[in-house]
Amino acid sequence: MNALQTVPTIRIRSMDVMRGFTLFLMLFVNDLFIPGVPKWLVHTEADEDGMGLADWVFPGFLFMVGMAVPYAVAAREKIGSSATVIFVHVLLRTLSLLLIGVLILNGARVSPDLTGMSHLLWLALLYVFVFLIWNRYPKDKQYQSIYKGGRIAGIMGIIYLIYIFKASDGKGLEVGWWGILGLIGWGYFAAASIFLLCRGRIMVVACGWLVFLILNILSQTEFKVEFPGIGRYLHVLLAGNIPCIVLGGTIIGMLMKRYAATPRVLLRFLLVIGMIWLVTGFVLRFWFILSKIHGTPSWALVCCGISVLLLIPIYYFIDVKGYHRGIGLFEEAGKNSLTTYLAPDLIYFVCWGFHIPLFFYKQPGHMVLAVAGSLLWALAMLWYAILLKKLNVYLKL
Repeated sequence: MNALQTVPTIRIRSMDVMRGFTLFLMLFVNDLFIPGVPKWLVHTEADEDGMGLADWVFPGFLFMVGMAVPYAVAAREKIGSSATVIFVHVLLRTLSLLLIGVLILNGARVSPDLTGMSHLLWLALLYVFVFLIWNRYPKDKQYQSIYKGGRIAGIMGIIYLIYIFKASDGKGLEVGWWGILGLIGWGYFAAASIFLLCRGRIMVVACGWLVFLILNILSQTEFKVEFPGIGRYLHVLLAGNIPCIVLGGTIIGMLMKRYAATPRVLLRFLLVIGMIWLVTGFVLRFWFILSKIHGTPSWALVCCGISVLLLIPIYYFIDVKGYHRGIGLFEEAGKNSLTTYLAPDLIYFVCWGFHIPLFFYKQPGHMVLAVAGSLLWALAMLWYAILLKKLNVYLKL
């Protein structure tokens, strides 16, 4: 029988692999020593029309966040959760991401003199408290009191860090652009809320995606949508860019779930949609430059198109043809995304704080050394996250 005619009703492993692959690339580009590497690997300047690898990896991850929404909701419905209970979970998860994102964002603003500790120590303690609160502890009944104590210690620790926080200008915490995790939180909230409210009707989700695309286009003009007062907190939603990318992933996730038994049809849909998004993005480029920093609609659509076209061969070889050799590292990283993304920062803080020369490969003018070093670092961090999970250190919001 043709492999394209049937596919087993199992977990879509390609989703975890692609999520893990985008995490690997995020760790890689975040570690790159910019003066020593090719321009196409790093972020393009804000007002420059173009994209480097670093300009795709974060929207690639956002796209995967959206793809997981239909599956996550279905998993909770399977255990009997109502729409209200699921929405409360979505809300709590969103608030957790916003809180962590804002605190990490403000870490660089810590004034050692006014706060009483360096920004590296403040951030390191923050990460420890985050892991204490949101870690998925084992279910051993004899240790539950210890785990509960750890969570309480984490909550009190974060309250203390917020209490002592002062920036160099004497001000307290600021929202700013919400940080990476905050952006993920807003995008996730938009996609999951729309999916739940419309009960998974794909045309309604597509209309929601279109609304955010229009908001994204308007945000680049004098007609951008603004609300006095609360607008500064809702700017991620009003700008439309992040929700548009995440909802694009949700649409693809819904199609994958619906047509899992007919992969030939699914692959045709993916190819057509991916090409439409890519071409439309380049058409919009006549009016809006490709710019991650400015969050232009052309950039959003090109990134969505790239994500779908990259997903096609990964899905075909892994879930249709059944080629699973060598995917384990990326698959495990994809299942443990938050730990994989956050845990390496603790190593940075320790090395920078104690001047440990772990990052010796970041040398100006030594492109090969800088790139190879960052690639090895990213791979090592995937293994590091897997090791932490084996030690029962596993973040789950």
